[in-house]
Amino acid sequence: MKIFVLDDDKQQQVYMETTIRRIFEKNSWEAFQLLEIYGKPEQLIDAMHERGSHQIFFLDIEIKKEAQKGLEVAQQIRKQDPYALIVFVTTHSEFLPLTFRYQVSAFDFIDKNLSDEDFAERIEQDLAYLYERRDIYQADETYIFENGHSEFQVPFNEIYYFETSEVPHKIILYTKTQRLEFYGQLSEVVDHDKRLIRCHRSFVVNPGKISSIDKDKKMVFFPNGSSCYVSRYKMKGLLEAFRKVGKHG
Repeated sequence: MKIFVLDDDKQQQVYMETTIRRIFEKNSWEAFQLLEIYGKPEQLIDAMHERGSHQIFFLDIEIKKEAQKGLEVAQQIRKQDPYALIVFVTTHSEFLPLTFRYQVSAFDFIDKNLSDEDFAERIEQDLAYLYERRDIYQADETYIFENGHSEFQVPFNEIYYFETSEVPHKIILYTKTQRLEFYGQLSEVVDHDKRLIRCHRSFVVNPGKISSIDKDKKMVFFPNGSSCYVSRYKMKGLLEAFRKVGKHG
């Protein structure tokens, strides 16, 4: 679980951090992987290196006297991460209707004017939702990757393929909607989900998303027109996996 807070009020920053830590202690939850408090939007955006439903963002709406800055930040977060939870924490309850206009799929809207007890209860409810669902994402629904350098989650059925990057020790994931570069090895990619197939020293593919295979050119094609290579020695195994998911070579 990774927790991010954006608020330019130092006192509120301390209050949020104290509240979150007390909630974890009260519930005897395993420690969060990360708790970061930021006063500037660009600091928070720069700190985003992952995607996934294991992340939650508590955002103030008014930052540095810019009345709707938090909403703009939420838009940036949502562009980078369609899966994280976004919670607005603000004194500007009149901005609630605007959260729908900004189309950021906010999970909650918490008024800072609540009593300490009610405020903590709302924060706890949101954290509990995230905490209780940390292990429910089954392999057949979500691909979860984690190593010492990277962590992310994506819907498995949106994965097209992985390839080695020109940057040493980095891998590029191509899905239906995004391109994600991260530190790792192709062997780790396959180890995290055996439905993926290593078809070349530089590529790992999702057989369920292959549109066609050209045996002569030793190429694999995907619905968006992209393609990758298949080594001669990997062709037989790939064809078997391709047919097994209901395709026809």
